[in-house]
Amino acid sequence: MGKYIIILVTSMDEARQPLSRKLPIPSSQINPYRMIILIRLVVLGFFFHYRIMHPVNDAYGMWLVSVICEIWFAVSWILDQFPKWFPIDRETYLDRLSLRYEKEGQPSHLSPVDIFVSTVDPLKEPPLVTANTVLSILAVDYPVDKVSCYVSDDGAAMLTFEALSETSEFARKWVPFCKKFNIEPRAPEWYFAQKIDYLKHKVLASFVKERRAMKREYEEFKVRINALVAKAQKVPEEGWTMQDGTPWPGNNVRDHPGMIQVFLGQSGGHDTDGNELPRLVYVSREKRLGFNHHKKAGAMNALVRVSAVLTNAPYMLNLDCDHYINNGKALREAMCFMMDPLIGKRVCYVQFPQRFDGIDKNDRYANRNTVFFDINMKGLDGIQGPIYVGTGCVFRRQALYGYDAPKTKKSPTRTCNCWPNWCYCGCCCTGRKNKKSIDRPNSEIKKKNRMKGDTAPACALEGIEEGIEGFEVENLGLLSERKLEKKFGQSPVFVASTLLEDGGTLKIASPASLLREAIHVISCGYEDKTEWGKEVGWIYGSVTEDILTGFKMHCHGWRSIYCIPARPAFKGSAPINLSDRLHQVLRWALGSVEIFLSRHCPLWYGYRGGLKWLERFSYINATVYPLTSIPLLAYCTLPAVCLLTGKFITPELSNVASLWFLSLFICIFATSILEMRWSGGLLKVLAGADTNFTVTSKAGDDEDFSELYAFKWTTLLIPPTTLLIINLIGVVAGISNAINNGYESWGPLFGKLFFAFWVIVHLHPFLKGLLGRQNRTPTIIIVWSILLASIFSLLWVRIDPFLAKSDGPLLEECGLDCN
Repeated sequence: MGKYIIILVTSMDEARQPLSRKLPIPSSQINPYRMIILIRLVVLGFFFHYRIMHPVNDAYGMWLVSVICEIWFAVSWILDQFPKWFPIDRETYLDRLSLRYEKEGQPSHLSPVDIFVSTVDPLKEPPLVTANTVLSILAVDYPVDKVSCYVSDDGAAMLTFEALSETSEFARKWVPFCKKFNIEPRAPEWYFAQKIDYLKHKVLASFVKERRAMKREYEEFKVRINALVAKAQKVPEEGWTMQDGTPWPGNNVRDHPGMIQVFLGQSGGHDTDGNELPRLVYVSREKRLGFNHHKKAGAMNALVRVSAVLTNAPYMLNLDCDHYINNGKALREAMCFMMDPLIGKRVCYVQFPQRFDGIDKNDRYANRNTVFFDINMKGLDGIQGPIYVGTGCVFRRQALYGYDAPKTKKSPTRTCNCWPNWCYCGCCCTGRKNKKSIDRPNSEIKKKNRMKGDTAPACALEGIEEGIEGFEVENLGLLSERKLEKKFGQSPVFVASTLLEDGGTLKIASPASLLREAIHVISCGYEDKTEWGKEVGWIYGSVTEDILTGFKMHCHGWRSIYCIPARPAFKGSAPINLSDRLHQVLRWALGSVEIFLSRHCPLWYGYRGGLKWLERFSYINATVYPLTSIPLLAYCTLPAVCLLTGKFITPELSNVASLWFLSLFICIFATSILEMRWSGGLLKVLAGADTNFTVTSKAGDDEDFSELYAFKWTTLLIPPTTLLIINLIGVVAGISNAINNGYESWGPLFGKLFFAFWVIVHLHPFLKGLLGRQNRTPTIIIVWSILLASIFSLLWVRIDPFLAKSDGPLLEECGLDCN
């Protein structure tokens, strides 16, 4: 008997072992950082006391503008800084995950995952890029029967459809090659482009031969894809026709029926070795004139419903079409959190950092977003979790349905010593009854609503398509059938799937009936008078639907997880030039302003929910940061005005005032350095580990990034270009004025020059992008720019329009006492 108890205890302990753990930042790194933040707050207090109590009377306007701007910057810094007070790292145990859910000789018990890929215009989003993303998904290191890939073609392009058909055929060869030799990454374009020793760690003698053959196969695949792209450049007058001669349903992009095509999964979904392949489904939702389709958010919600009808995996991964799986174990990394026995039930999503290819070693456009992804997101993970950034995120399906997070259950208190600690003592807890809360979360609907011995829901609703009529309708708990349909729409199959916390589909339903239901849930009028886009799925109302969707989940009490594997989970394509980068930032800023002006503004929304205060600070900062551009523009103009007018925003500084100014600058630098230190970024920068450095000629580097250095004009270049020019002119004018007026003019000039150089240094990356290729900048342009700036500044000093003019003789004091 004792042996059985020991075995029971051991199995229970294994089941309760965590699959991940927190790694707090060492106190030797985080405590100095916290101390410098507090010191900086004190210094800011004294700084603003001095600034407000010592106005500059002869430059009152400039002084007032500068003080207002500085107060805004301080508030913005506080909103950004305090959510980083409790940063953490995390570690996963992939070996425990495999031991627990993939026992030898038994089917895998890992949870299924539906993967979403979204694309719109194949001429702007090359089909070859999308194909590589899909191939990396189909070859992921995860049980094939647990993976389904859904590609949303929101442009209804026949090019995308045909490219996906070619991709499904090439996958039959590519997937077994990846799994046989365990290659990384599993996107062929990036795998074959690697400049590494591909024989490293490959012990099979056949690897070289098969790799060469596979590379030839991929080159032929690229030729076929590029031929489709070339063919699509000129649209026939009568529109596109399919191979059977029928017109392509999506010829009118704005008015077409819904389309679903299962390329792999039901029959014939096997590779060249006879092994099963993951499911691959093409989806193009219905579009009709007069309907608001809500762009990407609407397309993602259509994928949620289609996948729920066809596969209904409890977890979903969404990727942009240019973000491929760079780490074959990425899904396993996410499952270590989602399936963790301690924290998993309260996790709404696992967000991975965005990493990019095609970035030059200097990262002139800041595409890596190091501060955000390596510092801010780690700080948020220590509070309630990172914000959702639009791609590379694994969701819990139930959280997207607008359900509240399950409440943490406390274990019963043991009041007697009749049983050991690990055993539940019934005699101590008899008479205790758990009170049913009227407002319990919908996600806590118990498994009693399922049919015994089957994954089909016991609460399948009346009126389901053929093959489903025999089901009885059981008690739906707190939600009636009418309320469910009002929330999720008029689809009994989909509504039934929403009650299955662990996923699963109607086994007795035929594939044909499920496809008909899937077409129904992507109709353009399905969401009318429902809560889609309001409380369910991706939330509408902003072009940055990602921030809004994650915010709503956190308001429901869920927490999110930030996962940073040693090998980046996903990689994408960064903006290739300065113009594209500026337009990307503008789109994010406009989306944030939309949220700020909506009912979902974090300043007043969700106070009765589960959103923590520091998490709210981060969302407030994410929505108000675009407004900082207004005071920033004004503040960066002040140095040039000071140099051109001879005025300054501060009076002559005393020794004490100089101390506060100096202390503030030291705190600013110290905060940045200590942030980089605890985040691990400082060592990478010092060692060059994060710069993708390779010993190549400069000419070769320019050829690799020729598009990155390309200059494309846009009106967004006007404000920073203007600031840069007027500050450079101000510097030349100030120095010329000091030379003209003698030695005494240099003292007051240094403060103004420091102010101007502070702005110029921050605009230096923009200047590099503006100049284009580093070794291709025309020398004549630089010479003429310097010459014209010098001439302008000398004329300014000579004319001096800010000096009061007098018609009488110029009188000067002789210095003699005539009395």
